[in-house]
This record gives sequence, C-alpha cells and structure tokens, in this order.
Amino acid sequence: MSRVVVTGGSGKLGRAVVEELAAHGYDVVNVDVAPPPAGQPAAFTRVDLTDLGQVMEALHGVDDRYSGVDAVVHLAAIPAPGLRPSGATFANNVVATHHVFLAARQAGIRNVVWASSETVLGLPFDVPPPYVPVDEEYTVRPESTYSLGKAVEEEMARHFARWDPTAKYVGLRFSNVMADEDYAAFPAFADDPRSRIWNLWGYIDARDGAVATRLALESDLTGFEAFVVASPDTVLDRPSADLVAEYFPDVPVTRPLVGNETLLGIDKARRLLGWDPQRSWRDRA
Repeated sequence: MSRVVVTGGSGKLGRAVVEELAAHGYDVVNVDVAPPPAGQPAAFTRVDLTDLGQVMEALHGVDDRYSGVDAVVHLAAIPAPGLRPSGATFANNVVATHHVFLAARQAGIRNVVWASSETVLGLPFDVPPPYVPVDEEYTVRPESTYSLGKAVEEEMARHFARWDPTAKYVGLRFSNVMADEDYAAFPAFADDPRSRIWNLWGYIDARDGAVATRLALESDLTGFEAFVVASPDTVLDRPSADLVAEYFPDVPVTRPLVGNETLLGIDKARRLLGWDPQRSWRDRA
C-alpha cells in the first residue's frame, strides 16, 4: 500500500478524501489541528502546518507512528474569505502550503495534490468572467485576499515543479463543497438566483471531489497542472443558457449549453484525469 498524508483530513472534504483513499487500499495519515471523526480509517497526528519543523516531521515520519510517505494531499486551510482577517488568512494558508511543498521536496515526495480554489477564476464575479463556461485557460483573477493566496500557491507550485521536472503538483480548484445534509437548502435557491451568482451557481459533492483527488494522485502527469472540480450541474433547475442570458448577457458563450450543466468547465479534469462526477443534489431533493 502507498502511504498518503492528508492535511485537513478532519474537514468536510478531507473526511471524504480519507474515506475514498482508504477504500482503495491506501495507508492514510490524517494531519490536522482538529480531531478526526470517530471511526475514521486513518492514523491521526496533530500538526500545526505553520510550523515548518512539524511539517517536515509529518512528511518524513512521526516517531513510531509511521515512517516514509509516498504522496501528500494538502487540504488544510482557512477555507473561505472573511472567516479570519485577511492578513491572518494569507499568513496561515500561504505559509502552510509553502511548508507542505518544501517538506515534500525535502522528503523526496514527488506526488503532491492540493486544494486550490474556484475563487481564482474571478469569484464573486462582480466583474463578469471573460467567457462561459469558465475554465483553466485564462489567467487567474483573484478578487479577495483568500483567492490571492490560492493564486500565490499555484505560482509556487509552478516553480517547485520546475525545480524537479519528475515531480507532480496538481491544484484542484474545488467549487463550494457540499455534503448530503447541505442539499436540503438547495430548492430555496430558486427563490433568489442572485444568492448563488457569485460562483455561477456551482458546487461539488464532497465524494465526487474525493474521487477527483484520488485520480489526480494516480495520474501519470508531471509538472504543475490545475483543474476545475465542480459537479456536472448547477444548484438551480433553470436552464444554464437562460441564466447566462439574464445575468451575463454580454459574456461570450463558447459552446451550446445543455440543460442545467455547470458553468464551471470541468472538461479538462474529465479528459486528463478520467474523472466522471456522478452525484447531484437532485438525487436527494
């Protein structure tokens, strides 16, 4: 079995990633400051990722808990703008990611997957996107300190990958992560479509996000790659073409939009990772 350290394995997405990796035979170590849920199929070590020494040890091996790590999935972060003051968010997230990248390099770990964010696409889209569906082809457009930090992390990954052309650094630009219990609120979004315009009415089921994470780990890519990871539909029942026509009438549409399909383009992840998201809030409505 390959040993994978998952930072932030106690969070909403992290829990799903730990379950997915363990179900596929990986030896998983959850590294977090928050305790894991009961029964999680992973070892747990409490690590402050802003302390480089702790991260170095976590990615080499901790005492008699484990030794040697094959890959790292870095999900731990202050997860959204506004939860902490901007400076604190930047200082925590960017420093933690630098420490993970550096410690992985020092430990000889060449398989790194981490949580970037849909926010680098220009969220909350007060300035309209250059086209829809949005994708990975245009330059990042951070509009908050949180998003700026994610853009910096992607730039760091480019250079870590340049320093070692055999290594892989995959940034997954996750949309708004949802679990089953979150879907009860979705029908009410129809009452005010503008309440979800900030990310083009997108979301990602945590379990589909976990599958994308595993496939990124298992891919034979090298260098830096970024992927938008979103569910294949929107949070609304209205056709996506109608939403664009009403709320973004001057934004170019690069191809015909079918039904309720996502406006967060996931074609690259489908093509290069073989990812095929299956879950929709409509299955639980």
